[in-house]
This record gives sequence, C-alpha cells and structure tokens, in this order.
Amino acid sequence: MYQLIKKDGRAKRGRFTTVHGTIETPVFMNVGTVAAIKGAVSTDDLKEIRTQVELSNTYHLHVRPGDRLIKEFGGLHKFMNWDRPILTDSGGFQVFSLAKLRKIKEEGVSFSSHIDGRKIFMGPEESMQIQSNLGSTIAMAFDECPPHPAERKYMQDSVDRTTRWLHRCKKELDRLNRLPDTVNPHQMLFGINQGGTYEDIRISHAKEISRLDLDGYALGGLAVGESHAEMYRILDETVPYLPEAKPTYLMGVGTPANILEAVDRGVDFFDCVYPTRNGRHGHVYTNHGKMNLFNKKYELDHRPIEEGCQCPACRSFSRAYIRHLLKAKEMLGMRLCVLHNLYFYNTMMEEIREAIEQGRYREYKERKLSGMENK
Repeated sequence: MYQLIKKDGRAKRGRFTTVHGTIETPVFMNVGTVAAIKGAVSTDDLKEIRTQVELSNTYHLHVRPGDRLIKEFGGLHKFMNWDRPILTDSGGFQVFSLAKLRKIKEEGVSFSSHIDGRKIFMGPEESMQIQSNLGSTIAMAFDECPPHPAERKYMQDSVDRTTRWLHRCKKELDRLNRLPDTVNPHQMLFGINQGGTYEDIRISHAKEISRLDLDGYALGGLAVGESHAEMYRILDETVPYLPEAKPTYLMGVGTPANILEAVDRGVDFFDCVYPTRNGRHGHVYTNHGKMNLFNKKYELDHRPIEEGCQCPACRSFSRAYIRHLLKAKEMLGMRLCVLHNLYFYNTMMEEIREAIEQGRYREYKERKLSGMENK
C-alpha cells in the first residue's frame, strides 16, 4: 500500500508498505543483479549503508543458479540473507539486450542463453512463474523493450503487445499467489509504460495500464540512447497520466542529476548500476562532483573521499590509500569505492525526502546540482 505523505510541486514524498517492510520514497534501489552487489558487498554492508530495497534480475537468476533451486531455499530473501524488500526485474530488458538470436511471438520470446547457449522460452507466464519462485516483494511485468530509435509503427505494435502481456502477467500472478506452496503469497506487481520518445503513445499507454489498478507503475525504455532533455520531456508528459496514489518507478536511471530532475517530475523509485560500476573503476561521487581516484593528484592525499561522509570508506581510509589499492588491483579498493557510492546515493535520497517534507525541494535540487557541477 502506498501512502502519499507530502507533495512539493510535483515531487512526491511517500511511504510504501510491503510484506517485507516499509519503503520510504523517493528511494534508490541498490542493484544486485545475480543476488549480490558487485564489489564484494554483503547484505550486512547494505544494512550499514541504509539500503532500503535490493534489486535482482529474473533472467540472470533463471539461467544461473536457477529459480527452482532458489525456491528450494525458501526464496531469494533466505538464499541471500536479506530480510528487507526485493524488487525483481522481469528479464525483458535482458532478453532483448543480451540474446543475439531471439524470436518474438505473441506467446513470448524464444532465445539462447548468453551463458551456455541453451534454448529458452520466456513469456508473461514464465516470467511470473520465475519471479514467484524467487519470492520477491515486487515483481515486474514482462514487457517488450523496443530498440531506440524505432519506427512509429513498430513502437505502437510493441506497446500493444506489452499491454496484452501485462494482462496475462496479472492473471498469472494472481493465480500463483493463491497456490499453497508459493514462496510469497503477497507478491506485488508493477506494470511498465513503454512508447520510446513518442509522447502520444506513452500517454495512451499510461492511461490504459492505469485502469488495471496495479501495485505500482514503471517507465521503461528510457536512458537507452535518447538525450537527457528527451527523457525529461517524456517524464513531463507521461507521469501525470500515471496514478499519483501509486509508486512511479523510472527504470535504469541514473546519475545523481537524473534522479534529482526525475523526482521533480513525480518519480518515486530508481535503480541504476552506475554507483557500483563506476566504483569498481575508481570513480566516486561527491557533493562536489565525480572523482577519479586513479588520478596521480590523489597519490599523497590524506583526506577521505569526501569530508564529513560517514560511509565505511571515508570513516577510516584516505584517498591515497584507496588509490593505492585500486592501482594494486586489490579487491578492497573496489569494495570501498562501491560502498561509498551506494552510501552517497542512499544519503542523497534521505536528503531528498527531507527537502520535500519541508517544502524546499526545488531549492535543494538547484543547490545540489550546482555543487556537483562545480568540480
């Protein structure tokens, strides 16, 4: 259940109650694609840096180690020792981005595993069955992820198919939640709005899927090659047609600036691999911009990554030491950078929530953006 606590302009401060705990929104979900955060980060670490939601991927867990194996352990929460909310992506994006050979039919998609080449078929029912075996808190509907750019007719046909698939997802998850051996009988379903940069297709689709009264709604197919200005335009036009009384999730986004702008347009949920991927390459986020710790100027720098930061890296280690670890290819260097970046994102979301509550979000956003651009 979603409770809208406060609005500041279009920015929303909400609270989403689930069977695995309450999510304070806006929220950044920490991405653990294969039930682990890349960079040797444990679930205990996630709690220390105040992570609310962990995100894992249906496709990747289906191909390895297998969703049925995870069900044998009592679901993903028990398998990875995480007792807070988990959202599972439906696998749709990976099917369309990783599979070299695929065939789309009304029933679903046939493709070859990117790991061992074995033939796999995934449609709405299969995606729901896998996610039900995983027992995640929130399951995402199986959708088609059209390429960018795409011709208008292709986009419309793709969106129509995604709508039909959404109806099938809802029906199947309702059935699965009633089974006596289901891992999580309270599993929620988020639908996905598609339409590329065609605002009229986006709006029409948003209106149609809103009628299904789902637990939440996502915007997919953005941050896939279009400009930031185009993405913000689509958010401006589309978000008002999604239910305000439900969570709105912008999938795969993004940079701190992307998040700040999207919150200002009414988005609640975010996820992105940037903080972990960049951290593993020595790129760390600060309130004064992004730093590359491989730079020689940090070789003798006694300061933490960011003065005043209370993350595990900044509390104990200097820029010089972390740079040394990175140069020596020691895993600890990557781990500390990842922990810092996730802490930065999680803390930024806390600041965002506070700013909305106090009715000063626009001021906060401008100051935050200005500070990060100064570096």
